[in-house]
Amino acid sequence: MSDIPIRFAARLRLIPSSVWALGFVSLFMDFSSEMIHALLPIYLVGTMGTTMAEVGVIEGVAEATASVVKIFSGAVSDWFASRKLLALLGYGLAAATKPLFPLAPNVAWIMAARFTDRIGKGIRGAPRDALVADVTPSELRGAAFGLRQSLDTVGAFLGPAVAVFVMWATLDDIRAVFWAACVPAILAVAALAFGVREPAETRPARPARFPLHWNEMRGLSGRFWLVVGISTIFGLARFSEAFLILKAQAAGLPEALAPLVLVAMNIIYAGASYPAGAFSDRGDRVTPLAAGLAMLIGADIALAYAERLPLVWVGVALWGLHMGLTQGLFAALIADTAPAALRGTAFGVFNLTGGLALLVASVAAGKLWDIYGPAAAFAAGGGCALLSLGFLLIFAGALSSSSKTP
Repeated sequence: MSDIPIRFAARLRLIPSSVWALGFVSLFMDFSSEMIHALLPIYLVGTMGTTMAEVGVIEGVAEATASVVKIFSGAVSDWFASRKLLALLGYGLAAATKPLFPLAPNVAWIMAARFTDRIGKGIRGAPRDALVADVTPSELRGAAFGLRQSLDTVGAFLGPAVAVFVMWATLDDIRAVFWAACVPAILAVAALAFGVREPAETRPARPARFPLHWNEMRGLSGRFWLVVGISTIFGLARFSEAFLILKAQAAGLPEALAPLVLVAMNIIYAGASYPAGAFSDRGDRVTPLAAGLAMLIGADIALAYAERLPLVWVGVALWGLHMGLTQGLFAALIADTAPAALRGTAFGVFNLTGGLALLVASVAAGKLWDIYGPAAAFAAGGGCALLSLGFLLIFAGALSSSSKTP
């Protein structure tokens, strides 16, 4: 067992340079987005007077928008057998919207900015993930997706940490944090433009028809649709992390320290993602996924009953662990089960269904919180997580029975 960390570290050298570059692109953009996201719920509720239900709608609509766009951008990237240009367009649009947050005079403006930012996320998401799969050997897919997710999540905890510092330095000026978030967004676009190559030899063959045509979609296997079904139920358990921040604040965390919730969650998320992915390359993606779902159930139980901060921190830590054990592995399973020519479309379908589930979950969590309190919101999430775990265990054999798609 003692040589496992050495083997995991050695595999890092085998991961293609473009995957590393895409990881740093994700790091910078998540750095920017999480600086804003860490304070946006408090800004909406405390400064602009929105309700919890409205926060749920804003977050859910924003994420669902990204997911709807992903299915089209993924299909376009398959149709033209090119990923980088669409990814560059998506990251560029997201960077261009960052100044809209500090300039916003009302909730409608913020919702429009969040909506536009998520369109950018939707454009880039599926082509980027398909590009990771295109340039990575099948025996390294779990490690590659885990690495990209880990770097992405490093940005996700650096963002809130820097937000806390800027809040302290500016005497709680949230708009100053929003302005500072523009810098890493620009760095993300530069890293993608100059650091990522899309070698011609890794490009899959172009489909005979536009990939969203029914005859092309039939090329997606039953095993792929099984992964999508389980991930969709799982998505119903995963409402926006905005509710973690608001739960911590309700338990007594000062407003200026609220971003530390995302810092703590994402440190654990980043630390778990690569080891989980590398472990899954040994031929078992189901075990770490099942462990991740169990962690989410534990997080929901802790957060449902937490009245003081220590138990909130336990729930936040378990939430981060579940993210690290699941997010990269679901992506690796999609790459395993989709043919190369339809990878962009496959990731688009996967993200569309997950995003719609997140919309339903976020809106429902906000309503439950407003009417019955936070315990009801987290209890509902735990129930959906338990259902997803049940389906995963029932169909574990089918998910493990087929070899990886080259």
